[in-house]
Amino acid sequence: MSLARRCSRTPCGRPAVQTLTYVYADQTAVLGPLATFAEPHAYDLCATHGERLSAPRGWEVLRLATDLSDRGPSEDDLLALADAVREAARPLTPERPAPHEESGHETARRGHLRVLSPE
Repeated sequence: MSLARRCSRTPCGRPAVQTLTYVYADQTAVLGPLATFAEPHAYDLCATHGERLSAPRGWEVLRLATDLSDRGPSEDDLLALADAVREAARPLTPERPAPHEESGHETARRGHLRVLSPE
């Protein structure tokens, strides 16, 4: 099963490049770029069906500018991804309690464990 989204038109198997939504209150059909994820009340359309779209009589079709070529991630996307990877790779600094919160005196250490005397 392919994970790519396909055109919502039943006989069509082409990949979807635009999303169609209806604004019933304004009697408007909005055709814009492909939504980030599939919505239950939106229709994904291929380029051919997006060009040939017509709305019911009395309705307006609002076509938002779309770039149908797949450009891939932008420079901002790549920089944000690099920053996220750097942040995730940064070692966590252990939180030590403040000296006045510690009870006892450290008598020995073994690895990351401390032995405290009750005094």
